[in-house]
Amino acid sequence: MIPETAKMRVARPTDNLDAITEMYVNGLGFKLLGTFEGHNGFDGSIIGHENHNYHLEFTHHKGTTVGTAPTQDNLLVFYFSEDSVWEKCCTQMVQAGFKVVTSYNDYWDVVGKTFEDLDGYRVVLQNREWNT
Repeated sequence: MIPETAKMRVARPTDNLDAITEMYVNGLGFKLLGTFEGHNGFDGSIIGHENHNYHLEFTHHKGTTVGTAPTQDNLLVFYFSEDSVWEKCCTQMVQAGFKVVTSYNDYWDVVGKTFEDLDGYRVVLQNREWNT
């Protein structure tokens, strides 16, 4: 069993390390927690919040091309319980360079918005409390 104190990292490659890092920091209000260069040919950035049990890692392997997202249903989903916070974050996403798109699964468009980054990966901001 994974303890509650464990941290989760979601990692993915990109051909646009600096631009993607900036988009997510500015769009989601994350902080740049760390970077690395030349680690077995990989450069990367780690973003998130110091007090959260999750963070994102973007990597670039020198000399390789990874292209865009494999499907339109590769999602990160964030739930917001306050309308004003959701609206502010939606505005920040557009200002950071994310494109508002129609979700592949229309469920996400009922009370949310879907945003696509320059690699084609998508982030959904849901305007509702997540319930188990």
